[in-house]
Amino acid sequence: MSSKADILQKIKQNQPDFVTELPNLNLLGSEQFNILETYKIVLKNIGGDSVEVTNYAEILEYIKTNYTIEKRIITTIPELSEIASLDWKNDDPHSLQDVELNIIKAYFGVAENSALWVTDDILGQRISPFIAQYLAIIVHKKDIVATMHQAYERIGNQEYGFGTFIAGPSKTADIEQSLVLGAHGARGLIVFLLD
Repeated sequence: MSSKADILQKIKQNQPDFVTELPNLNLLGSEQFNILETYKIVLKNIGGDSVEVTNYAEILEYIKTNYTIEKRIITTIPELSEIASLDWKNDDPHSLQDVELNIIKAYFGVAENSALWVTDDILGQRISPFIAQYLAIIVHKKDIVATMHQAYERIGNQEYGFGTFIAGPSKTADIEQSLVLGAHGARGLIVFLLD
C-alpha cells in the first residue's frame, strides 16, 4: 500500500461515531445595541460617510450642494432624474469610464461591517458601482440588520444573477503600506439613510 493510501485508510478508520449538530447562531446579534448608530460609526471608521434624510428632495439638495452636477451623474432611481441620467443601462460598459457619481439603492445594510447588499436588478450594470469616481447608496433605516448572519438569512434563496456587499470606498495599502483610495472602485462612498 502506498503512503497516501495508508494515510487515507487511517483517517477513515478514525472517524468519530457521532454527528455533531451545528451551533445555534441565532444568539449572535441578539445583544441589544443601537443598530443605526453602530452602522454609522462603522461606516465612518472604514472611510464612508452617512447622511440621514427623510425624502428624495433632501438627497437631491445634498448632491447639488456637495457634488459637481455638471459632471456625469448616473442613477437607476427615477426620483433623481433631475440631476442624473437614467438612460445608460444599455450602454457599452466602457462608456461609463467618465462617471463622476453613481447613485443606487441597496436592499439592506449590515451594522457590524456597514456592508450594503445590492444585486444586478438595481445596479443598472454590474460595473456601475465600481467604475464611478464616487458612489452614493440609498438604504432605508428600517432595512439595516445587526449581523452578517442575519443578512444571509435575509438573502435566503433569492434569485439573482449577480449580488455583492459593498462597504466603504475602495481602498488598498498593498503597495508600500500607503493607503490608496479608489484603487479598484469608488474613491468615496456616501450612504443616504432614508426614513
